[in-house]
Amino acid sequence: MTELGQARAARWWVRGRRIGSIERAGAFVEDVGFALLFPAPRAVVPSLWEAVAGEDDEPFGSGMGTNEQRVWTWKDELPRRGLAWYGAYLGGRGTFLAPELLNALYPAAGDPSDHQSLDLSPAAHEIAKAIAAEPLPSATLRTLIGDRSRYQRAITELQRNLLVTTAGVHEAGSGWPAALIALTCDQFDVGGGTDHALATERYLDTMLETTPGELGRAFRWPVAQARARLDELLDDGRATFDGTRYQTAVANL
Repeated sequence: MTELGQARAARWWVRGRRIGSIERAGAFVEDVGFALLFPAPRAVVPSLWEAVAGEDDEPFGSGMGTNEQRVWTWKDELPRRGLAWYGAYLGGRGTFLAPELLNALYPAAGDPSDHQSLDLSPAAHEIAKAIAAEPLPSATLRTLIGDRSRYQRAITELQRNLLVTTAGVHEAGSGWPAALIALTCDQFDVGGGTDHALATERYLDTMLETTPGELGRAFRWPVAQARARLDELLDDGRATFDGTRYQTAVANL
């Protein structure tokens, strides 16, 4: 493993004591700022799975084991407890965000009408209005929209804009329980303005080194904006630059 790989493994809780409780899972997300639920090809970022099971364990390699049950439950329970936001975000994959980072990225005022200020599809607006009063099961919302594909696109759209998250599950007879979908502003203290400087610093602190392109892809920023934010860290002495990649000033690589 490269020196950067070793440093990231330590920073991303892959080394050391495994996570065995939801409280430590929440502490992990708070520490790293963002993490995928499961690792994904070509997505070199933290994942809750690797912090729970280790980097060599394949998720669902032997079916639904203890670790799989844990992380699958936590993806709904962490947001319900306000410990971490969850939704399709980094690369469109299931992602946790720490509350501080969520607030720094949240694009609206922080009230149930936030969806009205964004350019969303009619189905996304319909879902946001439906859950303004209370969280609703995903199955109920699919029925409301009337088309599974259109529902999935709308939910992904809302999650990509950080407007909705999961908030526990709804048990309904036999089969898998349905996730409860809630407005992010009802589960977390968000709104009042973005803080992209903070988001950039948190991203670099976790990744240890990055490029403007990588930062821009993560948070859906133009590359020029990502470069400007990284240059601000450089000017403040909180980052270094080798001509290609930015490193956190405290990295020892």
